[in-house]
Amino acid sequence: MTTSNSTYAAWRKLSGTTAGRALFSAAVCLRAPYFRTVLPYVRDLRPGRAEVSAPKWWGVHNHIGTFHAIAACNLAEAALGMLAEATVPSTHRWIPKGMTVSYLAKAETSLVAVAELAEPLDVGGAGHEGVEVPVPVTVTDRRGKAVVTATITIWVTPRRSQR
Repeated sequence: MTTSNSTYAAWRKLSGTTAGRALFSAAVCLRAPYFRTVLPYVRDLRPGRAEVSAPKWWGVHNHIGTFHAIAACNLAEAALGMLAEATVPSTHRWIPKGMTVSYLAKAETSLVAVAELAEPLDVGGAGHEGVEVPVPVTVTDRRGKAVVTATITIWVTPRRSQR
């Protein structure tokens, strides 16, 4: 099975320079407009791993001036989406199914979300209708302190033409 799709192919083409990574990150926001609220910047992307950062700016502040908890969840979901795009085979599609979140500390700086699978993705054999894949995501501050942890479960199914 190939994991290549247009999103991951674009990353491989553009990620060699800072300007290319910035262009790719902007394109992500065009494809999934809600992500632009956190101004995500894709730092690393490969099958099984994605790293996305977001600056602390007034648009993500809560009432006490820290990074809003739900904005941190949005960043976590952006990292999950990038991981899924780089990992799910082109013969399959994915959609988020659920999210469990723990807020560990106030987020007083810019943040980095890392989504990483411990094992290679197994989407099942031919005729398999779908599989739930829990993906752990850790969101840390500039000092490397975890401020949010999440497990985002995605539902992976064969594309209609593959069924």
